[in-house]
Amino acid sequence: MGTKARFTAILLLPVALAACASSSDDSKPISFTDDRGVSDQPYPKNYRAETVAFMHTYLNNPTGVQEAAMAEPVQRTVGGRLRYITCLRFSARDSDGGYRPARERAIVYVDGRLDRIIENAGEPCAGATYAPFPELEKMSR
Repeated sequence: MGTKARFTAILLLPVALAACASSSDDSKPISFTDDRGVSDQPYPKNYRAETVAFMHTYLNNPTGVQEAAMAEPVQRTVGGRLRYITCLRFSARDSDGGYRPARERAIVYVDGRLDRIIENAGEPCAGATYAPFPELEKMSR
């Protein structure tokens, strides 16, 4: 087999392997996780503890958080999928030691576990009813 033939075979190998990997039902994409989409999302039971743990790593300085408040989990459509979210409002300490006004964020849960935070949470958190969240204000380094 010549060099040119080997080169061509190497280039065509991924195409051949991809053809073998495809299923006969092309309407169902290959997925490594079971994203259950818009139905049957479980309630996030440990949302308060998970939020504190996440915020401890999310904030540059987790001490001295002020005006912390959180809303109970509710279902909202996020990214085209029905998810539980909790809305969080707080004022964190800046690097210079000062505070900015409290900002609203949404925490998204997938399969009952904290998945990500949405910085600009105006729409998902519209009409949220907040209650004090002292656990966030008591964080330490």
